[in-house]
Amino acid sequence: MNNNKHISPAQRSWLRFKANRRGYYSLWVFSIVFILSLFAEVISNDKPLIVNYQNEYYFPVFKFYKETEFGGDFETEADYQDKYVRNILTNNGNWMLEPFNPFNHTTISYDSDLPNPAAPSDYNILGTDDRGRDVLARLIYGFRLSILFAIALTIIGTGIGILAGMVQGYFGGRVDLFFQRFIEVWGSMPELYLLIIFASIFQPNVWLLIILLSMFGWMGLSDYVRAEFLKGRNLNYVTSARALGLSDKAIMFRHLLPNSLTPVITFMPFRVSGAILALTSLDYLGLGVPADTPSLGELLSQGKENISAWWLSLSTFGVLVGALMMLIFIGEALREALDTRRA
Repeated sequence: MNNNKHISPAQRSWLRFKANRRGYYSLWVFSIVFILSLFAEVISNDKPLIVNYQNEYYFPVFKFYKETEFGGDFETEADYQDKYVRNILTNNGNWMLEPFNPFNHTTISYDSDLPNPAAPSDYNILGTDDRGRDVLARLIYGFRLSILFAIALTIIGTGIGILAGMVQGYFGGRVDLFFQRFIEVWGSMPELYLLIIFASIFQPNVWLLIILLSMFGWMGLSDYVRAEFLKGRNLNYVTSARALGLSDKAIMFRHLLPNSLTPVITFMPFRVSGAILALTSLDYLGLGVPADTPSLGELLSQGKENISAWWLSLSTFGVLVGALMMLIFIGEALREALDTRRA
């Protein structure tokens, strides 16, 4: 007896996704790396995770402690990289547990004897940038920022694109004609020039970039949703639902939308990769996040300014290419999984 007859369409899609080993393993690797990056403060920080001082436990990563609490002289926060403070916290039975990489993305290596940017060493695994900051820490925090930015931009742009495509495709006629003319005018606006203008007026930040890019990023997806709604609005089940007295809202969200999400889901990984590239490009040009924010584009810009510091460009390029390749593999696997023509 063939058990495949009892498998739901969702299970069939998942089995087709798992059959694409490249996309399946890319999903696992990308998910693990992204989840680890969410705990960047625990993995890479210049503050200890746990301090045992005079048989009492302290957690500097999560709480502010004055230097005087550890027998120091100043009322300011303890500098756990200072030799005097470290000597207090590691002698006379005291100890501290440090993160895997004992640097924050803002930490400057004052103890290094090498000129900045410094090459990789036992002290800085991937070297330092032109300001003496640890490259590995900048990569960890920059990767997290890029992924979170891309996910937020994808969710907002996808939501706007779905709503616009639904209205166009379902109502059609003059509504569709008006929206198409509006999209043509709106899409012809020079996005880069607008970003340059806003960057000169306002202080660039993550939320401003998300708002500006979301204003233009929804148009490509709305065309696919519009086509699905135009195709499905006159089908028998929609006509029957309309005859039974269901509202337009109920028909759109309950009946048509679930059957129109295939292109939306398929394009999600590609939209995330496009958002990562957009943020990296803007940061590279100096139009993105503030200079002190950890960013892959800012590291690439430093690599361009310091050609001899190969570790800046190579490490950043490896992280960027690796993330984009995994997202592309995931997108290809999703496209094959949602293709009902495949066995």
